Amino acid sequence: MLPAVPGASTNTAAQIRDKMNHSPDYPLPRGMHVVPPALLDGRSDAEVDHDLLHPRPVSDEKNVWFFWHSGYATMHAYAKRNVRAWHRRLSRRGWAVRVLDRVPGSASDVANFLDVADPRTFPRAFIEGTLSGRYAVQHVSDLVRFPLLLRYGGVYADVGFLQIGDLDRLWRETVADPASPYEVLSYNMGGVEGRRLTNYFLASRRDNPMFERCHRLLLALWGADGGKTSTEGMHLSPLLKGVPLMTSSLTIEEEGRTIGPEEVGRLLSDYIIQGQAITMVLGLVDEEEVWDGPRYVAEHIYAIEYMVGSQLINEFTDWDGKKAFELMSLPLPKRGEVESAEQKQAREIVEACLQRSFGFKLAHGLIIRVMGCTLGSLWRDNEGSDDVPGTYAHWLRYATTYWNQDELPPALEFKVIEPFKRGPLLRES
Repeated sequence: MLPAVPGASTNTAAQIRDKMNHSPDYPLPRGMHVVPPALLDGRSDAEVDHDLLHPRPVSDEKNVWFFWHSGYATMHAYAKRNVRAWHRRLSRRGWAVRVLDRVPGSASDVANFLDVADPRTFPRAFIEGTLSGRYAVQHVSDLVRFPLLLRYGGVYADVGFLQIGDLDRLWRETVADPASPYEVLSYNMGGVEGRRLTNYFLASRRDNPMFERCHRLLLALWGADGGKTSTEGMHLSPLLKGVPLMTSSLTIEEEGRTIGPEEVGRLLSDYIIQGQAITMVLGLVDEEEVWDGPRYVAEHIYAIEYMVGSQLINEFTDWDGKKAFELMSLPLPKRGEVESAEQKQAREIVEACLQRSFGFKLAHGLIIRVMGCTLGSLWRDNEGSDDVPGTYAHWLRYATTYWNQDELPPALEFKVIEPFKRGPLLRES
């Protein structure tokens, strides 16, 4: 672990108002503007947290869904800052931001929003509480995403996701606009030929036909052999035949052995089995259900290229989490000081994110096992390091709350490709 950096204290309402009316001496990049104070929730952190701990009933489709198994109160401080920024930016525009959990008696328990005993909604392992394996909690999170979007609509995002661009405008001009052909918002890996939507940011109106099929396929994968309790080996399912596995050029050294790139790819495919299910649906032509996934992608999905759109810090630092942490922890040069080479690189990273990215995903879970420490894991382990005024991390943090982008991100121009599978969704062709 790197040395801890002292963090800022919880913001009071007066401090928030001061930030809204007197921005720190951070450069406002070209292509961004200051959000009018009337469009921001300027109450104290404690008041915002109260709203997040006491979610209001669902009234429409403008919902942002997060999940943290043990509840918002137990989340790491940096993740709470992520969620508060979403709330401050979006609540005055009619969005309800909720962090669901699996805490009995909690107002945010998933059971208050979905039937947790319904086998059409959740697999047996979820219903009986028997999910197992190294990443069981992450898979609980995966299993609530499709049901929430299908029943209520809105956006599902990981708590480690920083929103940068104008989500409200993108929503209004795409999926919420009856004249728009777009029905799904996400990020996509692999360029225009890729069919790998990232499950850390998914958005649609309720009852979306793509997510409905993804959900049925995911339930079938979990229901195989009398009911799975983990995703281990799930990539071998005949229902996923034809879907490319995740690939990796990396190895893992642990417990005295080397896990080679092929096995790492299989581990990633099982870990992100929800992504494998999405990819199959997008590459499926099912005449029985009159479903043409390749055409649906080309006509109805607004997908942002994932590397520029949500991973740009990692591209700048070659996925070196320690380097990213050190650069983001640097202070900006004071007036009259000469910018160092490291400060220049940190500035270029922040400016690029604010100008070119729509968000940023802080990596955790299996990615840490594969890649080593990440910016997200180091912000978690060095509490407060992401929120030190005058640093590049704080500049980025400030922008995600008080500034917005002038333009929307470009959508990938998908073409209709050859399907991975022709045949019924839930039968091996």
